[in-house]
Amino acid sequence: MEPLLSLSPLDGRYSAKVDALRSIFSEFGLIQRRVTVEIAWLSALAECPHIAEVPSLSGTDSALLDALATGFTPADAQEIKRIESTTNHDVKAVEYFIKSAISTSPTLSAISEFIHFACTSEDINNLSHALMLRDGHHVLRNAYAEIYDALAGLAHEHADRPLLRSEEHTSELQSPD
Repeated sequence: MEPLLSLSPLDGRYSAKVDALRSIFSEFGLIQRRVTVEIAWLSALAECPHIAEVPSLSGTDSALLDALATGFTPADAQEIKRIESTTNHDVKAVEYFIKSAISTSPTLSAISEFIHFACTSEDINNLSHALMLRDGHHVLRNAYAEIYDALAGLAHEHADRPLLRSEEHTSELQSPD
């Protein structure tokens, strides 16, 4: 298994049961969401008319940024880990990765120093963890719905079967004379 997609000891015996959570709660998931947050921040800066140094983005530049976030791969995460091995800083490695990825666009390259502008690493990490929780909640909610549906089906299927009660509870159900 790809180390960046590992979750925990659950990766052994219960690997198939937690597979849907792998791309969310693994190191890959955290790195992917860091990239998403940094790109969203740069896009938000470009929409702010009071920051003249960061002009509005063209449709092409916006699409390039969106593709970088939505098309993020384990190979991209590996590249960030490689950069981190020299920077010794996880969020700075994300910043350098994005700068490199957008260097083909003259407009984006010109504003690349505004990636991570006015942010701390904790700003990026906190938002990334919040996105992980949000996305994980969607997966778990779907699993809970399946369990609910299965239990409801069993309840309807067995609704006409008599229910055995213990002596302790039977006395509570009898009306006093």
